[in-house]
Amino acid sequence: MLISLYQMQPVSGDAAANLAKIAQAAEAASDMGAELLVAPELAVSGYGLTPERFAEIAEGRDGEIVGALCDIAAEFQLAICAGFPERDGEAVYNSAVVARPDGTCEFYRKGHLYGDGERACFVPGADVPQVFDLFGIRTGMLICYDVEFPEYVRTLALAGAELVLVPTALPTGDISRRVADMVVPTRAFENGIFLVYADLCGEEGTFSYSGRSAVIGPDGDELARAGTREALLVAEMDLAAYDDCRRQNPYLTDRRTGLYRLG
Repeated sequence: MLISLYQMQPVSGDAAANLAKIAQAAEAASDMGAELLVAPELAVSGYGLTPERFAEIAEGRDGEIVGALCDIAAEFQLAICAGFPERDGEAVYNSAVVARPDGTCEFYRKGHLYGDGERACFVPGADVPQVFDLFGIRTGMLICYDVEFPEYVRTLALAGAELVLVPTALPTGDISRRVADMVVPTRAFENGIFLVYADLCGEEGTFSYSGRSAVIGPDGDELARAGTREALLVAEMDLAAYDDCRRQNPYLTDRRTGLYRLG
């Protein structure tokens, strides 16, 4: 399976412009043979908005944003994962969708909100992340800060995930760089999974994004890595190529849960 990642400079508060950028990336990825395109956290709206602006842009799962992503997926015959502000009644969530070419979708709401800014804008998701089928690959979604919690990624791995998609909006800074360069590869390695970490880039108002998006293999090695500017990455995902890696590091089967304090 050929997968692609779009490291994206958002147009702040302009869903139509951002959807056009995603469509352009989808066309290029499709031309290269990719079956999946992963865009960043809140790629459709931009991340650096006020609570009021997020509330204005937010739509339900049957709204125009998801409909447009489904149309792009159908036009270019690849699945698209992208972040968007989701409305459910009065609540607004930091969400991601996987839109398949056949019009079916999977959704996820960010479980771990980062900082007072996110908590002022969104309600945290309350559902355990789920594994779903994507072109025969057992796949799950997390969003940004979620991947920094080992238990959360392990939850998907224990449920059978082979691929985890992580739209993100990682800020600039030394600590942030360690997340992209150290934590994310470790999560892939310790769970024996492929991990796609798709960041925003550039600046948006007072926000500055790290970039450093990556596709990581189950052995923790980089299959593709972006710099700090807009980029479209493409990488081959071959499950069977990592069978020996999983045999050498059977972390999931060798766990002794009776030794762990959880809570």
